[in-house]
Amino acid sequence: VQATERLAALAPRVVAGGKLDILAIGSSSTEGVGASTRDRSYPARLQNLLATAWPRVQVNIANAGIGGEIAPQTLARLKQALSERRYDLVIWQVGTNDAVNGGDLAAFKAMVADGIAMVRQAGPSLALLDPQFFPGIREPARYRTYVDAIGEVAKGQSVPVFTRYDTMREWHEADAQAFTAALAADSFHMSDAGYDCLARDMAAGLLSLTAAGRPVMAQSK
Repeated sequence: VQATERLAALAPRVVAGGKLDILAIGSSSTEGVGASTRDRSYPARLQNLLATAWPRVQVNIANAGIGGEIAPQTLARLKQALSERRYDLVIWQVGTNDAVNGGDLAAFKAMVADGIAMVRQAGPSLALLDPQFFPGIREPARYRTYVDAIGEVAKGQSVPVFTRYDTMREWHEADAQAFTAALAADSFHMSDAGYDCLARDMAAGLLSLTAAGRPVMAQSK
């Protein structure tokens, strides 16, 4: 998804150095279900990659992932987290379990919009991470409507999205056998390799999003 707004507030922080506190919130993809250890989750890998890319910055990523959550549950925790501590950036992974379970799409879109408004009112910068692709999606067309809904709301609110679904789907279509390495044994959650690939693409996206004067495309595998 083309980001219509850079994470401009973070750029001077990266240049000046100091602490950068990031909240990674969502469901199992954030928690790291499918990884061999918690250190192999995407937030842990992303923290290490950003620390290398920004040597003057002390990057701390709080992993607030809880497997199985749907958007309303995460939204309630997000509100609580923002009331307890100040963050510079929130990465909200949203929609996978909502897309799997189905439900009222209009209500889901409204919840995403409410979450965006909540984060903006609290002050941090915000980026969204959309659902993963996996070959066993039962109703691909319906699942895709949730992915598209996230993109539509984010575009309307000028919020960057790491477009995990499209990139993983394209990878699967190009080489289904190689793609299996990205998923854990349950063929749903991501593996160590999948989380590492995701973290690397998110790091590249964040480097672009915080760089002044360049076009931005935040993508993930």
